[in-house]
Amino acid sequence: MKRKSGIGLENVQAVYGGPEGDLWELVMGQQIHIGGFKSSMDLAEKAGIGAGLAGVDLCCCNGAGMRFLVRFRGVAKMTGVDATPTVVERGRQRCKAEGLEGKIQFVLADATASGLPSGCADFVWGEDAWCYVVDKARLIAEAARIVKPGGTIAFTDWIEGRAMTDREADRFLTFMKFPNVQDLKGYGDLLKSSGCEVKMAVDTGRFAPYVDLYLGMLDMQLTYDALKIIGFDTNLMGAMAGEMQFMQGLAHAGKIAQGLFVARKVK
Repeated sequence: MKRKSGIGLENVQAVYGGPEGDLWELVMGQQIHIGGFKSSMDLAEKAGIGAGLAGVDLCCCNGAGMRFLVRFRGVAKMTGVDATPTVVERGRQRCKAEGLEGKIQFVLADATASGLPSGCADFVWGEDAWCYVVDKARLIAEAARIVKPGGTIAFTDWIEGRAMTDREADRFLTFMKFPNVQDLKGYGDLLKSSGCEVKMAVDTGRFAPYVDLYLGMLDMQLTYDALKIIGFDTNLMGAMAGEMQFMQGLAHAGKIAQGLFVARKVK
């Protein structure tokens, strides 16, 4: 697993509590993950997430994943856990505006120590967000603690595919504010060590074409909107575009990808 020292929760809070988070939402929508609605539906179908279930979304951001599950999968109740006050408050406001506050609640907490009761959820959910967590072993253990025996852990995340060089990893992790990046086997091993049976661990194949889409949108349509978010700083815009293009190259080389994981808690 590639690592970058000096990056922690406070860096993530700064990203999603400020203009950088708004910029990600501009190009990716409220569902700030690769593939948006299609990716959410794919994960829910593969994991068998459906009507009447109660779930927990770890690192839920603004709650878009929970709103998707309640609206389109018939999930009865969702609890979202996130450590960034800005996105939690935004999520509460959006759920209220959509009339969903009765089915969705937010907890402001570290996802590795949520404070939720053990065995309180039929499933635990995550979408492209666990890459921001320093201690992924502790995060997976928390997911396994929260879910009922026989319940499901279903998530997507940004992962390493083919091995990056140390220099590539350092640049990528620095730009994305990731403390480390797991791979398919690494997440599989963590799930197994937390008492789960891994049903699926695959590369979705979405990463590269979606990075192409985001860069195209910024270049062809959303340039002014993006500049406004960052105070019309054209030098910063150029620097960020350069890092996105570097990431685009890694994606097309198969060195970073979106992994999809479905596991069942067996004990």
